[in-house]
Amino acid sequence: MIVFRYLIGEVFKSQLAVFLILITIILSQRFVKILADASEGELPGQLVLTLISLKLPQLAVLILPLAAFLGVLVAYSRIYAESEMTVLHATGISEWYVTRLTLLLSLVMSLAAAGLMMYLSPWAAEREYEIMAKADADSGLSTLLPGRFQQTSNEKAVVFVQDINRDGTQLSRVFLAQSVSEDNLSGSVVYAETGAIAEDNNGAQRLVLSNGRRYAGSVDAPQFDVLEFGRYDIQIREQQVEQRRRKLSSLPTDQLLAVDTAEAKAEWHWRLAIPISIPILMLLAVPLSRVNPRQGKFGKLLPALALFLGYYIFLIVCRNLIENEKIPAWLGMWWIHGLALLLGVFLLLQSRAGYQRFTARLNGRRQHA
Repeated sequence: MIVFRYLIGEVFKSQLAVFLILITIILSQRFVKILADASEGELPGQLVLTLISLKLPQLAVLILPLAAFLGVLVAYSRIYAESEMTVLHATGISEWYVTRLTLLLSLVMSLAAAGLMMYLSPWAAEREYEIMAKADADSGLSTLLPGRFQQTSNEKAVVFVQDINRDGTQLSRVFLAQSVSEDNLSGSVVYAETGAIAEDNNGAQRLVLSNGRRYAGSVDAPQFDVLEFGRYDIQIREQQVEQRRRKLSSLPTDQLLAVDTAEAKAEWHWRLAIPISIPILMLLAVPLSRVNPRQGKFGKLLPALALFLGYYIFLIVCRNLIENEKIPAWLGMWWIHGLALLLGVFLLLQSRAGYQRFTARLNGRRQHA
């Protein structure tokens, strides 16, 4: 039991460290991109954290296999490099026992990845589509930035606001230019000391201005009509929420299975591939972590990463082949998983005494021949 807790604890700590490092790096990149879009006024600032949180399960399910693979590799390589594994083998702890513990942990991680891939990730992707579509429809008043001229969503007005409070509802020193004719020769200019954004029950937004003046007329007219007001409401016509073309990755699993297309079948095999790959990768990592103390704990890191990349490149290529109906959907990606599993079993057998005796006999027969 002590050995069980020690090995499981070392592997899990390494996997958690790798996962947190990778997810922090990738989320930081996404955060910078989304924050740049918010600063440009393309989406409301209050949606930044929401979009980041929706990206989390979609990114986590892609990082989890690499974290599981590297966690086993780093943990066991350190144990080999510090001769702890030699001591464990001398006390009767075989590599097969270590492999069984690793596979036990891999099943738990595979179930977690399946939950993310089958349910949480599609829900997050669909929710992200809905939020982005609503942000596109509401663009204009909801994305006002202080100190910048911005065009409203109906492209018939330009708004400038000197200052906005933290809630984004109270405006100060508002400038608004509107066109009232198709040839843009007639229009109005409104200046108000304060303003506010109001929303109707149907979701339409209005700009409510207070204490200002309105100048209206034609650009070739000798004078403009001037109107002083205490309150001035401007209805900004909202765009209809456009239904973007959803990717199949945002479809719930039950709805995906009901779609009889090559793309849907490829997406289904991809959702299966991530959870299935975790036990296979962790199985591969056990023999790949064998290093001599002189090699150091990172002695086989580069070959192991090359094997991981090759495995996933084959999965991605196979997904494209299924989408293009180059290979039958029933075959799917199973043959790639089978080849990776055979490779893992072969690498494990290399350290078994029976395999070594078999190869020794085979080499002896070749020499006699």
